[in-house]
Order: sequence, then structure tokens, then C-alpha cells
Amino acid sequence: MVTLQAASPEETRAIACDLGKRLTAGTCIAFRGGLGAGKTTFTRGLAQGLGLPDIVSSPTFALVNEYHAPGCLSLYHFDMYRVDNLDALETTGFWDYPLEESVFVIEWSEQIAEALPPDRIDITITGMGDAPRTITMEGVGRFAAVIG
Repeated sequence: MVTLQAASPEETRAIACDLGKRLTAGTCIAFRGGLGAGKTTFTRGLAQGLGLPDIVSSPTFALVNEYHAPGCLSLYHFDMYRVDNLDALETTGFWDYPLEESVFVIEWSEQIAEALPPDRIDITITGMGDAPRTITMEGVGRFAAVIG
């Protein structure tokens, strides 16, 4: 487990960009953090690290946003805020996305805890407004070595 401090959105993105450069196909990132904590800002940095265009936006109303670029892993950015059980998850098409060929980022992952893959990276972001963010990252299963 690694805990880092980010004093600005730019520092949050830089931490995420560094992580994004180390991600491989099949990586699932499970976010926890309140509204406005910086989960989408972190995802922007991940996309940058993966070599994807900087067009990341919150998937709050879409449930999932997809990011693709030639020669890069695809990024699927999910928001599970309104998904509160496995039946509801089924209606999102979640199981149809190709995790083994891409990177998943799941905001509000606690909503679907029982459906998360056993191998993943858990990231918790705390802090609101202009306050610095505390970013705690823990690799679970085969991703334990990615964090460290």
C-alpha cells in the first residue's frame, strides 16, 4: 500500500500519469472517494500515462465513457453511483466490455464490490475543495507489485 499527498489537481494528474505508464491489459482500478474528491482528475492522468488523448470527462450520466487511440490500451471509465445491486449492474452491459484487452476504471466501486475482479488496484482519494488530496493505492492479487 502506498499513500501520497497531492496539493493540486496537477499533482493528482502527475501521480496518476506515472501509474498509467505502468498499467497493462486487464488492469481494473476500483476507486473510492466522495463527490469532488478527484477521481475523474486522476483518470485524466491515467489516460495521459496510457498515451490517450486528454478528453476524459465524468461518466456520471453516461455510466461509461470509452477512450481509444491507435497503439494504446483502451480505457473504460465507469460510474457506478446509481448501480446498487448486481441486477442493476447487468443492465449496464458491464460484463460485455473487454477487461482482458483494456484498462477499467470504476468510480463508486463499493456499489459493485462483489462483482470486482479479485486482481485489481484499489484507490481511495480523500479531500475536498481546495484541500490537498490523500491518495491511497493498494494492489490486490497479481497487481500488488504494480503499487510500490
